Amino acid sequence: MIDIEYLKYPIGKFAKPDSVSEQQLKEAISYLKEFPIYLAQTVSLFTETQLETPYRPGGWTVKEVVHHLADSHMNMFLRFKLALAEESPTISPYNESVWSKMEDYKLPVTIGLNLVSGVHSKLGALMDVMQTADFERTYFHPESKSYVPLFDVINFYKWHSEHHLAHIQYLMIRENW
Repeated sequence: MIDIEYLKYPIGKFAKPDSVSEQQLKEAISYLKEFPIYLAQTVSLFTETQLETPYRPGGWTVKEVVHHLADSHMNMFLRFKLALAEESPTISPYNESVWSKMEDYKLPVTIGLNLVSGVHSKLGALMDVMQTADFERTYFHPESKSYVPLFDVINFYKWHSEHHLAHIQYLMIRENW
């Protein structure tokens, strides 16, 4: 029997920490800088047929997951920069389900991988020179009606990266690839 909740959340749902230590921040930054390598190494093991395999029943294919990561992380990066450049700007949400049905999700997986790599390189360059107080800057998210500090953004996207990488890796294990 398939545990659909486990397939949806193989590392568990995101749990926002009450506070973030300097060490946790450093670990999250380090992971985000290395994530494109982990993703590319994992996906490089897939055939084209395997890239078109959903990671769970009713879920995205591996290729769609990679393109989703590119879209999501590009949005995160732009929001991040807005928060650094403006005083608590209101960000624009997007409908990831609608975006996932657009034609660009049919492009080769390498395009999504290259976007993830570029975004994380740019993000890493920003984070390397940021002071602790910079991570306290916020943006306003109109859907949650809340101000989101960049500390939380970094922690969420570390989880988001691990979450989707686990989808792909657990598919490999289940299918014995």
